[in-house]
Amino acid sequence: MKHAPGFLALVNDAKSRVKECTVEDVKGGRVPPGSVIIDVREESEFAGGHVPGAIHLSKGIIERDIETQFPNKTAPLVLYCGGGFRSALAADSLQRMGYTNVLSMDGGMRGWREAGYTEVV
Repeated sequence: MKHAPGFLALVNDAKSRVKECTVEDVKGGRVPPGSVIIDVREESEFAGGHVPGAIHLSKGIIERDIETQFPNKTAPLVLYCGGGFRSALAADSLQRMGYTNVLSMDGGMRGWREAGYTEVV
């Protein structure tokens, strides 16, 4: 997918502040113990297949609902989307809200699928 320059600039700015992990890190358990995997894609994308064990909090509502679902701001959270752009933006927002242990999975669901990993449909 070709993204607009303004969007890419926004993502690159967010990525300068967030920590990222790879799909291999997530699959191999090389993320903080007890990490919650959060899919920030749209509901239809989540329904079409997602990482096993992931919960759904789309980018459109994550800032609104995160404190209710995860009031502990040190909880280890791994966010992913389709390719790693929306998750970086969401991770940046959560950090600004005081969350201190947030990772964005670079490559997102596309990378997960390209690696041949199992997904829940």
